[in-house]
Amino acid sequence: MTAFILRRLWQMVPTLAGVILLVFFLFNWVGGDPALVLAGKVADPATIANIRRQLGVDQPYWVQLWIFVKQVFTFDFGRSWSTNEEVAHVILTRIGPTLTIMVPVMLIGTTLAVLFAVLVAYVRGTLTDRIVMIVATTAMSVSFLVYIIVFQWLFGFRFGIFPVQGWTDDFWTNLTRYAPLPIILAVLVGLAPELRLYRSFFLEELEQDYVRTARAKGLSEARVLLRHVLRNALIPILTNIGIYLPGLFVGSFLLEVFFAIPGLGREIIGAVNRSDFPVIKAVTVYLAMFTMLVNLLVDLAYRFVDPRVTFR
Repeated sequence: MTAFILRRLWQMVPTLAGVILLVFFLFNWVGGDPALVLAGKVADPATIANIRRQLGVDQPYWVQLWIFVKQVFTFDFGRSWSTNEEVAHVILTRIGPTLTIMVPVMLIGTTLAVLFAVLVAYVRGTLTDRIVMIVATTAMSVSFLVYIIVFQWLFGFRFGIFPVQGWTDDFWTNLTRYAPLPIILAVLVGLAPELRLYRSFFLEELEQDYVRTARAKGLSEARVLLRHVLRNALIPILTNIGIYLPGLFVGSFLLEVFFAIPGLGREIIGAVNRSDFPVIKAVTVYLAMFTMLVNLLVDLAYRFVDPRVTFR
């Protein structure tokens, strides 16, 4: 396993290098001159030249690229162009609210999706199965914005169960008062597609020879599902979680904006509106690194789920 981990870490090097080059050239060539953005429409050439010198964009490209590489590995992207706040501080202070929402969403959503998929697979082909699939398909067809508006009106304004917006510095207050409504919303919205997908995983496993053998031995259908099918279906489920996990941060953008959560997603949207390139570049690179790390952890989890999996 150690050799496999080292090999995978080594394979991340060219991938990370490609991400760094892509981000650098996109923001330096396609993104335009940041000095013109910061100086405004009526700035004189002297002011623009001074801003370019302060930002370091007047240096040769290879010097700027080397500076960018050092920023990635030292976690020092300088200061935000719009707020003059250190980029590292921006990320560290905004990641907490995002994780407060997204970690419960991932844990609760995955658990419920697997549980309901097992139950639907148990009653496959029945009227209950068809009704659940129709409801799931219908739920997937509705825009996420519609759910946000309905949930805020119903649980916030109509019944007053949860506050619609707000956030504090206390973790438990946020988790018990301000986070439940966006968590419930994200879990219910994500449950429909995951339920359909995981159900297909279970149904595919139910057609395998080992299932017929288990039934021939006299095992009940529930025991076959929970002891044999579930364990083998966890391989594609883990793969889907590995793909889904980085996307949680993207999905947090709308939640944080509409529920006024001071998280990383809301900060990125603000940085895009302000053309705050240091914040955008830092988040882009580190999200790519996080994605590669998640993929490695998922590959390692395969072995614990199925001992037949070998690392080569």
